[in-house]
Formats: sequence, structure tokens, C-alpha cells
Amino acid sequence: MINSAQRGDMDAFNVLVLNYQDMLYRIALRIVHDECIAEDAVQEAMIHAFRHIRSFRGGNFKSWLARVTVNASYDELRRGKRHRAMPLEQFTSEGEEIESPEWMRDSGPGPEERAESSELQRALHGCIKALAPDYRLMVILVDMEGMSYDDAAQVVRVPVGTVKSRLARARMQIRKSLQAHRSLLPAIYQADLMPAVL
Repeated sequence: MINSAQRGDMDAFNVLVLNYQDMLYRIALRIVHDECIAEDAVQEAMIHAFRHIRSFRGGNFKSWLARVTVNASYDELRRGKRHRAMPLEQFTSEGEEIESPEWMRDSGPGPEERAESSELQRALHGCIKALAPDYRLMVILVDMEGMSYDDAAQVVRVPVGTVKSRLARARMQIRKSLQAHRSLLPAIYQADLMPAVL
């Protein structure tokens, strides 16, 4: 399948990336923190991956795609893309006003979904978001997306030891940040987060 994609077969490429598109979107979203920009980043990553698939020389295709997506996500952040302004009144192609334009629809989570999103999850996501980008990326790839240390090392092009040390530091910082939210944790974890008494 990879050989076909490298010969320019778009269908073969689509089959290859179909299994990874959700993971790639989650990685981009966790880097850029904006759904529209994450979609743009993944789209750019897929265009880049298709154009440069001949440079893939074997190994882990998932890691290669993740690396392309990480790079595209950071490119989007550097560009500082803004949402396009949408007019308040929208019209059909015949010039008739749309009574319920798309911008008026609430695309956010419904009441049930909001209820499921607990304070602890928000606190944890805040702790992760506050990490330095290199540390946050390790948490995203290894802890959230389940990549191995080797795969994460391929994605960011650093030695496995660097992945392990960044991840250890990231986890330590998250643990320290969670102390401010100790009351949200189950009792079994609250004692574990207590500052050491000398």
C-alpha cells in the first residue's frame, strides 16, 4: 500500500491515513487549542505527507505522519492564523436570506456532555496546557495517544532518553500543579500529593 502511495496513488494514501486521522487531529488540537486551526493543520499535514511520501524510507508510518502533523501544527501557530469573519446575514446562491445561518447554530457540547466534563478534567487539561511545549508534546504523544518512547522519539527526532527525561519532568510538573486541585481528586490520590514533611 505504501509503495502504491509513493507512486502517486491517492486512494492508497487515503487508505493508509484513514486509520490515523483521529489521532492526528487530537495531536494538532492539543497543540493549537483551536478546532478550526487543528483541522487546517491536519489538512496541511496530509497535503505535505502526500507530496513527500517518497521521502518515507520505512519504519513506523504512524510516527512519520505524527511528526508531519506536529510540524504543521507548530507552523499554524507561527502563522497566527485567525478565523475568517463571517457576515451576520447570510444568503443562498439565489440571494435569499437564510433564516438560521450556520453561525447561529451551537456547535458546542450539549448539556449532557458538559456535565460529563468534570472540574478535575478541566484542572488536568489546564495543568497540561501550562507545560512548556516540549514537555506538553511528550505528554500528548506518550500519555494521551499511547505512543511508545521509541515512536515519540521518531516523531520529535530526539533520542529516547530525551523523551523519557522530558516526560518525567512533565509528569512532575503536572503532579505539582495538581496540588492546587487536590480536593478534586479521589481520596487515594490526595495523600499521594501531600507535600513531603521534613
